[in-house]
Amino acid sequence: MLKVMYSAANSPTPTSQWEDLTKLPAPNSVQWDNIKTQLDLVLLALETLTGIGSEAMLQAAIDLNLESRVPDRVALWRLRQSNPLRKGQGGRKKLDVEEARSLVLITCYLAKQHQELIRRAVGLLEQMAESNREPHQAALLGDYIDAFCNTYQERMEEDTTISTDEITHLALKLLIDLLFYSGPGGHRRLWLALIDRSTRF
Repeated sequence: MLKVMYSAANSPTPTSQWEDLTKLPAPNSVQWDNIKTQLDLVLLALETLTGIGSEAMLQAAIDLNLESRVPDRVALWRLRQSNPLRKGQGGRKKLDVEEARSLVLITCYLAKQHQELIRRAVGLLEQMAESNREPHQAALLGDYIDAFCNTYQERMEEDTTISTDEITHLALKLLIDLLFYSGPGGHRRLWLALIDRSTRF
């Protein structure tokens, strides 16, 4: 019991994590489209690996006191639909800095909840690489790659220039990223990565 209380007392509170993000650089207007795309893709990787859906994301918003920014399923859909790569015109193309911070905190909170599964998947990926085997030969990775590729193709605008191999490569890269975002300070890592990558995306 003491151990549980100690770890809980020493884990950062949602408020302190929010304050952390407010102290980091904010994106400029040119970077926003890339940031919206990257945030949605990180969530897509988390969804397809763990099987979570919008209910888990909305529960995370409540747990983190972010329900005023992500109040319901429609609001969440609109935030994710702001990704310029997505099909359909129903979403809002604007995503403000507070909404982006909210999605970062929700993503890292959920990644932390599923850290054991993420670790197992990354461990399998390393094993496959060491033995020169294709990642999809491991059942967990194969299921994840299939789910990611199918969902990507279902939700994103058709792009004849992107191959299945490239989508697979993206899926595996995002899987490794999720491991970093699931650990201590993951929210800072994700925010800084979003800004850094948006300048060269």
